Amino acid sequence: MADSNTPDIIYTKVDEAPELASASLLPIIQRFAKAAGISVGTKDISLAGRILATFPEHLKDDQRIADDLAELGELVKTPEANVIKLPNISASEPQLVAAVKELQDKGFALPDYPYTPETDEEKAVRAKYDTIKGSAVNPVLREGNSDRRAASAVKNYAQANPHRMGEWTADSKTRVASMDGDDFFSNEKSATLGGAATAKIVLEGASGATVLKDGVSYPAGTVVDATFMSASALDDFLAAEIEKTKQEGVLFSLHMKATMMKVSDPIIFGHAVKAWLAPVFETFGDKLEALGVNPNGGMGALLDKVKDEPEIMVAIEECRDARPPMYMVNSDKGITNLHVPSDVIIDASMPALIRAGGKGWGPDGKEHDTVCVIPDNSYAPVYDEAIEFFKANGKLNPATAGTVQNLGLMAQKAEEYGSHPTTFEIPEDGTVKMVLEDGTVLHEHAVKKSDIWRSASARKAPIEDWVNLAIERQKATGYRSIFWLDENRAHDAQLIAIVKPILEAKGVADKFEIMAPREATRASLETITRGENTIAITGNVLRDYLTDLFPILELATSAKMLSIVKLMQGGGLFETGAGGSAPKHVQQLHEENHLRWDSLGEFCALGESFRFLADVKGNAKAKVLGDAVDTATQGILDHDRSPSRKVGEPDNRDSHYWFARYWAEALAAQSADAELAEEFAPIAKALAEGEAQITGELAAPQGKPADTGGYYMNEAGKLATVMRPSETLNAIIG
Repeated sequence: MADSNTPDIIYTKVDEAPELASASLLPIIQRFAKAAGISVGTKDISLAGRILATFPEHLKDDQRIADDLAELGELVKTPEANVIKLPNISASEPQLVAAVKELQDKGFALPDYPYTPETDEEKAVRAKYDTIKGSAVNPVLREGNSDRRAASAVKNYAQANPHRMGEWTADSKTRVASMDGDDFFSNEKSATLGGAATAKIVLEGASGATVLKDGVSYPAGTVVDATFMSASALDDFLAAEIEKTKQEGVLFSLHMKATMMKVSDPIIFGHAVKAWLAPVFETFGDKLEALGVNPNGGMGALLDKVKDEPEIMVAIEECRDARPPMYMVNSDKGITNLHVPSDVIIDASMPALIRAGGKGWGPDGKEHDTVCVIPDNSYAPVYDEAIEFFKANGKLNPATAGTVQNLGLMAQKAEEYGSHPTTFEIPEDGTVKMVLEDGTVLHEHAVKKSDIWRSASARKAPIEDWVNLAIERQKATGYRSIFWLDENRAHDAQLIAIVKPILEAKGVADKFEIMAPREATRASLETITRGENTIAITGNVLRDYLTDLFPILELATSAKMLSIVKLMQGGGLFETGAGGSAPKHVQQLHEENHLRWDSLGEFCALGESFRFLADVKGNAKAKVLGDAVDTATQGILDHDRSPSRKVGEPDNRDSHYWFARYWAEALAAQSADAELAEEFAPIAKALAEGEAQITGELAAPQGKPADTGGYYMNEAGKLATVMRPSETLNAIIG
């Protein structure tokens, strides 16, 4: 059970643009909720907060903070959980190191991040830091499966106000490149456990047997996978694609998930950096190692390490001149695709490129066709098929397109996103075995030194919950419903063996299709092109990818999606969309005091959270608040009150003013609760009468630099000054 002091609604404290926006929006939410006797509190799951909570022994008493993530992890296992979860940083190594440095500069005596730990103490510190990297938050909080879709108001607005789409042509040279073997997809093995089991992962090599991981426990019915990617095959593939891209005369780009896949993908990213700079590493390998260069950290960190080494800098320039032009994150600042592993996240970068007609920005500041390198072939066919579809059919028309909703299997660390503790870079040639406590060898692979081996799992209860959620949504909507499962992939074959009997037992097998991701992509694009709707029922990674791909095509953004996680113990987790563009938003705020972050995802989640509270606690006022939130959200869209991208025009803070005003007006006008109508009538009147004064006060600071006191950890007072600049609005809200 939840603690009696737990707020009715938890609003998470996160990072970057969503956290900046919270400083403006959260006081409004708390004021309105208070009128219904609803408390809205916060829990800190930010990267800075997680770092401080992990190292209390290094901090002064007044610097120590509670482990809010652990507390939330327990709360989401209770029926009382009602959490609004904003996008947080899934930290790559460079982000983690930068956050530690900022906190140290603020007086927190944290240990340095040990890149190459040698002593037991350094190894212990590194192990602690590694728990913070990657998808450290989501697996803890996601004790339920995902229901993500565009809210009706958002979809209607997108159709009435279609966004710009890049033109696709049949002769586009843009393509996806993936390995044709010896990757995670081709080497995967999978089995469903008949009973509860504990396994150990052992490497048998020339030096003997090494236990890589012991005591890995699984309940009965768990689907357990194991696979590896050949390092030599990866290197050969990258070298060939670099040369092929040069011959084709297009941009080279790498698309990875080096944040969520915090062990495997950073290593693959490092292989790409070494492949790109192969002549440099061949000539100066020992020197680079002595300088502490780790290619996994990206080209940006490498260049910083060698900036005072003229020979190496010249060699890098010569290498660059001999390579194809690279896809740029920021061509003005010379930031390449390989600079930082967290700069190019596949689920954001690939949809943006597809929406742009297959074009990426080159070093010349112009758009060009692009080779999109996605080494593993598990999910690359989705993007490959989408590109081929648009080459043949032209761009999607957002004004007439239907929608793709998503139901994602993600509860209890399902599939690859739960694989971090069981992913290893193999230290020597040998055989990796997963051995059960009775001696049964569940999986084994012959591997070479530097291969990347990993195991993942999906538990029976989340799988069954996922299938039942799909049945509910199909019944509620009548939409075409497709399980994105490939019978030729080991893991998917195990899932199909679970899915089909449930559908047959419920008498609904005829209402669902099962297709491999490539075929499902084409079917879904054909469906929405006709103006019809479909539900994609997918695993965890595809959930992540598709809930960016289709929203970015349909709505121009994935930040406006409605994301409901029905927690398996009865609680609710309401997610607010993606935060992939958040770093650029922060940069603009700091330089120009303009925040273009759109809080529409927060508005959508808020309405659902209030209605959920009304159902669970029988609070009728909460339902009135929730319904009024929807009216206010519709008002934001109908009157075009979303933030502008340009300094000097209305931004995130303006949209919050209009949201508060429309919300108050909706509450004042409703007849279901006279007390709320009476309380909010004067607030609505004051907000309307103060429009000119408030919008003027909000606009006044724009165009000048803004100081929030930090990047990973803002100072509360400075942040409030920046994000709540209207004294008139503050006085009305309180």
